[in-house]
Amino acid sequence: MIEFAAVKGPRLMLDETSVMDIGGCIVDGVDIAPKRAIPDDGDPRIDHSLEGFLFTCGPDHIRHREPIPGRTDGKAYPLHGSASGHPAKVLWTNFENGNAECRADIDIVTVEGLPQRIERLWRIDGATGEVLLDDRVVNTSDRAAPTFLMYHMNTGGKWLDAGTRLEGTMLEGGGFPWTFGEELGGLFCVGAPAMTDGFAEVRLGPMKAAGGKTLCVRFRADTLPHLQVWRNQKTPADVFGIEPVSHRWVSRSELQAGGEFNMLQPGESRSYALRFAFL
Repeated sequence: MIEFAAVKGPRLMLDETSVMDIGGCIVDGVDIAPKRAIPDDGDPRIDHSLEGFLFTCGPDHIRHREPIPGRTDGKAYPLHGSASGHPAKVLWTNFENGNAECRADIDIVTVEGLPQRIERLWRIDGATGEVLLDDRVVNTSDRAAPTFLMYHMNTGGKWLDAGTRLEGTMLEGGGFPWTFGEELGGLFCVGAPAMTDGFAEVRLGPMKAAGGKTLCVRFRADTLPHLQVWRNQKTPADVFGIEPVSHRWVSRSELQAGGEFNMLQPGESRSYALRFAFL
């Protein structure tokens, strides 16, 4: 793990062994990542990723496993795609004028054997404490391929309390307590319209355990037009996930039938952006 922090903002642990995702996220001395309080899905790469505060789902598949059409060997699109477990090549890390910046490339081989690349830039604004992530997914293969992306931002449920709410204009009534759904969990996916700056916004807080701060998440609404939210308090799990995502919560075949794949020709790319701060 690479410690990544600026003068102001959270202290992050970037995982160079897996996509340069975020392992620990320390806010006011508390690491709010769920750690082992996660469901075991049987895929060690995903179990490792789920322990952290943010992991990247895609680029060849999102959400749960689905069979690959035409395959007779039983091979399926993997849980949350093929990115997890691919190491990052760090191009530079700068800490200047109170700011922090880290640039890395992650070369991925998809389940179909196609090379893809995530060009990743992490920044922390030392004046505001906002964390900025800019990703470009490049089709480095020799044939057209669809690209998907989802950011899983997982917080340990034990850090949330009775006063913690999820709020955003895309939510019914503008928001509700974090303990939505059934007693032990729930899941939903809604459209996330852009605000004036082209970003959608959702907030989770306040969190007494993190100094009464609220997590504010903003994401680029043109390429991440949906928000999925997941809660699981079924023992031993205790996790709450904010998940900006490129596609609706339907099967892969339904997305394809609806013409909703984002196809990249060889050499083409698609850009995504995420911002978050503890206010």
